[in-house]
Amino acid sequence: MKKEILALLKRNPGEYVSGEDVSHQLSVSRTAIWKHIQALREEGYQIESQSRLGYRLQEVPDKLYPEEVQDGLSTNIIGQSIIYYERLGSTNDLAKVLAAQGVIEGTVVVAEEQSSGRGRRGRAWASPGGHGVWMSVLLRPKLSPANAPKITIMAAVAVVRAIERVCGLKVGIKWPNDIVYKGKKLAGILTEMSAEIDSINHIVLGIGTNVNVPLEAFPEEIQEKGTSLLIATGQQVSRVAYLRALLEELEVAYVQFCTEQFDTILDGWRKHSVTLGEDVRVEGIGEVLFGTAADIDSQGALLLRQKDGEMVKVLAGDVTLRKEDGSYC
Repeated sequence: MKKEILALLKRNPGEYVSGEDVSHQLSVSRTAIWKHIQALREEGYQIESQSRLGYRLQEVPDKLYPEEVQDGLSTNIIGQSIIYYERLGSTNDLAKVLAAQGVIEGTVVVAEEQSSGRGRRGRAWASPGGHGVWMSVLLRPKLSPANAPKITIMAAVAVVRAIERVCGLKVGIKWPNDIVYKGKKLAGILTEMSAEIDSINHIVLGIGTNVNVPLEAFPEEIQEKGTSLLIATGQQVSRVAYLRALLEELEVAYVQFCTEQFDTILDGWRKHSVTLGEDVRVEGIGEVLFGTAADIDSQGALLLRQKDGEMVKVLAGDVTLRKEDGSYC
């Protein structure tokens, strides 16, 4: 009922809606209406009330509430169920628990703040409250585990498209999972899988985006390496609009992925890549490789051309680019 009252107020922007009209349209008592209005106010909605006039919605809070994200969301799978938390340890961890409980594909877990956010290889990911979009999506693709790395490629393309769509910013993709702007990390992707030998049970796709994170909110040790949409554009970006766009772009890419149109996704990845054509250092498990990033293959692996001309396929690793002074960053 609270959502229905909010929807009714939104359908009448800038206008008062009388308590009598709300009561008649929604078949609820005046007392119940008042209680729901109070609950909305406690959530941050600014609602003006005037005797004989009724209620008027003045301002919507900067919160990633499911009803706000889903208002106008044009997806059929991703985001039809959104689970929201003010504060959470890790959206990926909760999504994995929910996956085991059988929640529907496309379920999204989003938090205003993460206390234990992480990236690849267990690295900590700063997730300050109210400044970013920290979310995870549950996917159940009918594919073999060998195809799982493609999900990260797919997600990276969706992120850059969503950023460009919402704020017109041209950003790049650094293999395998970083979204960067002018060499600084803007967003990261963490893909975790549950699988049998020949089939995927589920994939949890975690995406953390620094939306309105001011420089001083970054941990001191990464202030020179990290950036945000706020820093890049010089203005606040609607987190709700960005999350809605991200879910829509993810669905477009996921449908392409599931209908064997991965070449289209690869073309988008190559278009935005800041890795291809560069001299790079790749730190893998137990080895460090140097060479030129020549391409990625149909599975999303990096093809590294070494000095002797040999082409090496890299399935996983941390990539740093060679600078003009010969160092790597």
